[in-house]
Amino acid sequence: MPIPLVDLKAQYQAIKPEIDAAIARVIGHCGFILGEEVRRFEADFAAFCDLPAAAAVGVDSGTAALHLALLACGVGAGDDETPSRLTSRHGGRDGVSEVIVPSHTFIATASNISHLGARPVFVDIDLDTYNLDPAKIEAAITPCTRAIIPVHLYGQPADMAPILDIARRHGLRVIEDAAQAHGATYRGQKVGGLGDVGIFSFYPGKNLGAYGDAGMLVSRDPQIADTARLLRDHGRRDKYEHLIEGYNYRLDALQAAILGAKLPHLGAWNAQRRHHAAAYNAALADLELVRPIEAPDRTHVYHLYVVRVERRDELLAYLKVQGIGAGVHYPIPLHRQPAYRHLGYRPGDFPATERAANEVLSLPMYPELTPAQIAEVAAAIGDFQKA
Repeated sequence: MPIPLVDLKAQYQAIKPEIDAAIARVIGHCGFILGEEVRRFEADFAAFCDLPAAAAVGVDSGTAALHLALLACGVGAGDDETPSRLTSRHGGRDGVSEVIVPSHTFIATASNISHLGARPVFVDIDLDTYNLDPAKIEAAITPCTRAIIPVHLYGQPADMAPILDIARRHGLRVIEDAAQAHGATYRGQKVGGLGDVGIFSFYPGKNLGAYGDAGMLVSRDPQIADTARLLRDHGRRDKYEHLIEGYNYRLDALQAAILGAKLPHLGAWNAQRRHHAAAYNAALADLELVRPIEAPDRTHVYHLYVVRVERRDELLAYLKVQGIGAGVHYPIPLHRQPAYRHLGYRPGDFPATERAANEVLSLPMYPELTPAQIAEVAAAIGDFQKA
């Protein structure tokens, strides 16, 4: 039988009565926009993140959550106090606000910055964890820098202590992109609540996935959460009084109900992912590849199980012929994307990022994966390397 990268049907079948009841409940009361379903899920997800109920703001995607996080943190095109006489090869230090981001991530992390008239400033990763390398951050800070966005990529938290220390010393906001890290912990604390604000995606394939697009912003800062709550619904609290200009970023009640039905299972699902990762680590131990590591002060929730391997593209093609749904996240770093050619980055600027982009391979990972499937994936990789 084929082994998919993600098996959403298996998850649905395992909790079908709960999902069907949640959908029927919303259809029965016909409250489809915001309302009690959204408020309940916000409170429950905030509790899951060890945050107060008012800290969570449900929105229609992780991308929207990141957009609102940047806005609520005051990131925009620039300000009059920024020295405009300064220049750099990448166009920075010219009065345009800048936000530091890793180049090894999905484009939404950076494109939200661009849409606000600010500039993403890319920084290399730590090749062991695939996360933003704290040692490379300060060299990228300029008088225009406003925020840092660490991405908890693949389910492992970034090294937040030095990042937060750098941010405090330079007066910068920290926005956690936890789109792939629901329930991951750093030094015993859930991600999302470590910085000024955190964002989550509930894209269907995530550890906690909706049946469509959905997202969440969380913040311990009541002002940030309140600003995001206004912005997501046309800048209003009452139906026809708009306090600020906002957006239509509301979380659908149907998605909130589905996510609310899934949330009680998330801890067990994450435990299963960790169990599968350990099984993969054992099965792949003698093969010529780099297995993922878990930093000692973090809990990795393995949204993706990512190895590094030479001849990656050949192996990917071979696995697909064998019916194994491997994938690549992300083959083109952001600093090499055509959309960011204007920033002036060159090949070789971020060697760890570029090596990862050439070598990373995501193997099938989902809670319902079986030991036999893991063994089959490992055997296929072994057969390829022996050929």
